[in-house]
Amino acid sequence: MNSIARITAQGAYVPNKVLDNFELEKMVETNDEWIVQRTGIKERRIADKHEQTSDLAYNAVKNLEDRYKVDISDVDFIIVATLTPDFKTPSVASYIQYKLGIEHAGAIDLNAACAGFTYGLQLATSLISSGMHRKILVIGAETLSKITDYTDRSTCILFGDGAGAFLVERDEEQSSFMAYTNGSNGGKGKNLYATNTGLKFDNEELNCNGLIMQNGREVYKWAVSTVPKEVNQLLAKANMNVENIDWFVPHSANQRMLESIAHKLNLPKEKLLTSIQYYGNTSSASIPLAIDSAIKEHKIKNEDKLVLFGFGGGLAYSGLVIDWNIPTN
Repeated sequence: MNSIARITAQGAYVPNKVLDNFELEKMVETNDEWIVQRTGIKERRIADKHEQTSDLAYNAVKNLEDRYKVDISDVDFIIVATLTPDFKTPSVASYIQYKLGIEHAGAIDLNAACAGFTYGLQLATSLISSGMHRKILVIGAETLSKITDYTDRSTCILFGDGAGAFLVERDEEQSSFMAYTNGSNGGKGKNLYATNTGLKFDNEELNCNGLIMQNGREVYKWAVSTVPKEVNQLLAKANMNVENIDWFVPHSANQRMLESIAHKLNLPKEKLLTSIQYYGNTSSASIPLAIDSAIKEHKIKNEDKLVLFGFGGGLAYSGLVIDWNIPTN
């Protein structure tokens, strides 16, 4: 019989430094009211110059350990979702394996940008269900401030740094995962990019400074047309409908975008969980940060049904329906 996968612990970490909208007013032509009205963001966390993505990821896992009193010494696979790795190689996952002192663990980085964490969970449950692995850390971690252009008011108001981690384990009786979906529209990738060695996208010249470049209007149009349709198809796979959802946890890209998506789904805004207000857009870390905040606020309870949906750079998307059933101490 195939094993099934269960989320058994979660943790999070954000840097200490706060960059609020009033500080941004001193850097670019903008103001707090304009930012809040258009994005819902009041502040974001910023890593210091010595703090790297691996540091945030490591601290998120230590938070997971401390809160749930779990043993991670026998983790046999580590997945880090990030678009801001410390190095091109070695991977953040390999560095984390070393820093955590885990002796025998496979380690890979996964870059699906804002859909990375949900892709990571899909990969983890597949590896466990196949019998290949039994205990996997899935981490979403970003230091987007290091690739943000703080002279561009259209993007610098959005991005922040943070990390979240889930422990996913083999379980013979209870699964956390009910349904999956994923996909991509790669032809629209030029609307959200940060260059590396490539100079052109589909023969179109790019701004090759390595910082985040975004056509916000086009990304917004793609998201509000794609996400509701894909969420409904995902729910159909789980034999559910919108009324069965306790919480919708999309990537925290922009509060106005998320409210538009919720409206198209006929989903009450009260069921929307985000991390946008105080953390900004943290790409692969935004979904675990939103869940972490909701747990601390005693919103999410065991047996709640959650839809997690990541979307963004690629332009890629990935979603899961989760039965929240973390073991209690």
